[in-house]
Amino acid sequence: MTRINPGIADAFAAASAIAVAATSLPALAAWQPTRPVEFIVPAGTGGGADQMARVIQGIVQKHNLMPQPLVVINKAGGAGAEGFLDVKGSARNPHKIIITLSNLFTTPLATGVPFRWEEMTPVAMLALDEFILWVNAKAPFKAAKEYIDAVKAGTPNQFKMGGTGSKQEDQIITAAIEQTTGVKMTYVPYKGGGDVAAQLVGGHVDSTVNNPIEAVAQWRAGELRALCVFDAQRIPLKEKVTETQSWGDIPTCKEQGLDIEYLMLRGIFMTPGATPDQVAFYVDLFKKVRETPEWKDFMEKGAFNTTFMSGDEYRSWVAKAAETHRSLMEKAGFLAKSSDFMARAGTCPECSPIHSQLKNIVRGCSSPPRAS
Repeated sequence: MTRINPGIADAFAAASAIAVAATSLPALAAWQPTRPVEFIVPAGTGGGADQMARVIQGIVQKHNLMPQPLVVINKAGGAGAEGFLDVKGSARNPHKIIITLSNLFTTPLATGVPFRWEEMTPVAMLALDEFILWVNAKAPFKAAKEYIDAVKAGTPNQFKMGGTGSKQEDQIITAAIEQTTGVKMTYVPYKGGGDVAAQLVGGHVDSTVNNPIEAVAQWRAGELRALCVFDAQRIPLKEKVTETQSWGDIPTCKEQGLDIEYLMLRGIFMTPGATPDQVAFYVDLFKKVRETPEWKDFMEKGAFNTTFMSGDEYRSWVAKAAETHRSLMEKAGFLAKSSDFMARAGTCPECSPIHSQLKNIVRGCSSPPRAS
């Protein structure tokens, strides 16, 4: 007769008792916010990121998607550095999230502010903003190749490209066009996409690379012509916007011989040290937001690329986008040092909210800080 070792038998009995007891206990509740969540926008009110954040805020409230409210807070100082540094400095605070655009990359590269995207916790890509090459409808150019050929045939800096801000998305795309084709254009910065579209309609610049939502009114009115979209594929929207064209009728720039792709991130990050269950809560939240009719309508009206990513896929995409921005900005001579931002912050009113914080950070590091 086989005898079981008494010690082993006792252990088996104890384990069985624990297992039975465990089955009688309720499952541990998943993490949820216990107080209002700050939704940081590293840009001013009324812009694309602000609009998206407030749409999300309204959807969450209307559909009761979380137990606590989202509170949108704009922190635009220092080209968004104020917002990024706030999130970076709020480690392990799951009640603070930030919506990002390309200034996630361009602000630290162009200003030297001591911040890197790796110092936050990636959550999810909500969408990507398209960019389109526009010309005045009265111009003779019907295709991107025709326009680029005309720029090549002209004198250096003869043709003007209007865009929003300096060393940001529009100027980066302009630099990419110059690097790809060998042309040289004059870049003219304006305060916002609405101003840019108005300047093109008025004939004060020759082209722009506005987002769809920034130029749709003038396109619909027959004042602008869309030459190509800077994406790998056409915008999959077939409903007519003008009398003759839908967004899907606009060819990609690559189809037109201009091999450039540029999409602007609309993504969510958390503070450093966020736990997997906290990240999972927000990923699930934004998946629910994406299923609402209000979100789908917002995506269609803005002709967004509706790609969604989370986890390793999202982190990999962001890492690749960061390298792309660094390469483009380095070739264009847009890179700055941390000391450059500190010098500007001392005399820049919009930078004052973060000047003291930056002095403390920069004083302690002569090179970019390590990722948390």
